[in-house]
Formats: sequence, C-alpha cells, structure tokens
Amino acid sequence: MNQTTRPLRSDTERTVGAILEAAERVLSRNPAASMEQIAEAAGVARTTVHRRFASREALVDAMAVWATRQFAEAVQAARPDATPPLVALYQVAANVLRVKRDWGFAMSRALTDGTRVSEVHAAVDACCERLFARAREAGVLRGDVDAGWAKRVYYALIRESAQSRDGDPDELAARIVDTLLTGLGTGRRLT
Repeated sequence: MNQTTRPLRSDTERTVGAILEAAERVLSRNPAASMEQIAEAAGVARTTVHRRFASREALVDAMAVWATRQFAEAVQAARPDATPPLVALYQVAANVLRVKRDWGFAMSRALTDGTRVSEVHAAVDACCERLFARAREAGVLRGDVDAGWAKRVYYALIRESAQSRDGDPDELAARIVDTLLTGLGTGRRLT
C-alpha cells in the first residue's frame, strides 16, 4: 500500500478497505485471481486498485498488514492483561478465530522479519506470554507447566480450529480452552 505520513481521507480509507476485503474473498477462492477480478468484486475500476497498490504483491502485502492489525486488535479486545486469565484465554481464542476465518488468505501470507507484521506478531506473542504466566500464577495451569510450551499448544489448537472452518468461534474457543486445561490445567473447565 502506498504509505504517506498523513492519514488517508475517510473515502479513500473506505475504498482501500473495500479493495482489501474483496481481495480476501476473491483470493481465498482463487489465489491466481487477477487485479481486474479483485477490482470487479470491490466495485471499483481496475485503475483505482492500481492507484492504491502498485502491484499484486503490494496488494497481498497490504492485506497481510491489514489482517495482522485486525488480529492484534482482536487479542487486545479480550483485555488479556486485565481480564481473569481463564476468561482471557477463551476470549482471545474466540476473537482470533473470527479474524482467521475472515482473513484466512491474508493471515497465511505473513511477511518476513523486519516488517510491521513481524513486529505486531512479536507484541501479541509477548502479551500472550504474560497471559500464560498469569494463568499459571492464578492456578489455572498447573505450577509445573512450562508457560511457553502451553502457549505454543494454545496457538496450535487455534490454528487447527481455524483451518477446520466448522463450528461457531465461541464453541471452538470453549473446546480449545477445555482441551488446554484438561491436558495442562488443574481440572477447572469452562463448561
């Protein structure tokens, strides 16, 4: 995406959002789709897409940044540093599943080190590390459980649940937390 130091006008921001959302829908169905097909799905001219994104690669990169921002906002909306750990584990999982379902193509195209995407993922990871440490301190996880390992298991459960695309995100989040706590917890359950 063309980056400037000043914020986008609201109509430009809406257009960019419509293009990114259309690109997610179109590329999820057909990863080889053209910029013209994306423009048509967004309801804009092909030249509008090219004016906002210099290339298909730039569009996909912008999608990854946009999806990563949605991902970070989903984690923060759960208030993982303030909400009781058991509730936060559930809410983070449910929120992230929604983003992964809505932005699956873009989320699968994570950019490499040194990018804004990597920085956001690192910040989310640090937040989740704190959440898992709090969960162990609160007795939600057994004291002998390595919090870093538990976090990686949690991520894997979310990733697998998002790929299955079956079930409601709230139900899947409950299953994720129950699975995590049955194997690593002190026996407390969500349900």
